[in-house]
Amino acid sequence: MSIVSLGQLHALLEPGARLLGLDLGEKTIGMALSDTLRFVASPMDTMRRGKFTADANAILTLIEEHGIGGIIIGLPLNMDGTSGAAAQSARAFASNLAKLSDVPIVLVDERLSTAAVTRTLLEADASRKRRGQVVDKMAAAYILQGALDQLRTMRNA
Repeated sequence: MSIVSLGQLHALLEPGARLLGLDLGEKTIGMALSDTLRFVASPMDTMRRGKFTADANAILTLIEEHGIGGIIIGLPLNMDGTSGAAAQSARAFASNLAKLSDVPIVLVDERLSTAAVTRTLLEADASRKRRGQVVDKMAAAYILQGALDQLRTMRNA
C-alpha cells in the first residue's frame, strides 16, 4: 500500500480491523494496538531496533497475527513544525515498510508525546527504571489514541 492521510485511512478501513501504533526511537520501537472497535489504544510491547529487514519482518508478523488494517507511525517533528533527522528517518521507515505490505500507513505528528507520557509516569511515581521500560510503548499508545480519537470524530461527522 502506501502512506495515506488519516481521512484516507478512515475510508479504507474494514470493520473489525485493528490499528497498530509505532513510536520509532533510535534504539527501540514502541508498539501499541487498538481494539477491534478502534476506541482504545493499549500499549503492547517495545522492540529493540535492529536492521530494517528484521524490524519490518516482526511488524509484518504482527499485522498477520492481529488483523491489522492500518499502521499509525509517530512523526517526530521539531517544535516549530519543521522536519529534522528523526522525522526524515520515520518517513524513510514508513516508505520502506509500505513497499512490503498492503496495509495503509499514516504518519501523525507526535510532538510532545514522549514528554506527556513521561510526565504521567512521574506523576504516578514510577521509578526511572520502570519509566525506561514502558515509555516507548506508552508513547506509541498515546500517538495511536490521538489517531483513534480523530477517526472517531470522522465517523461521527
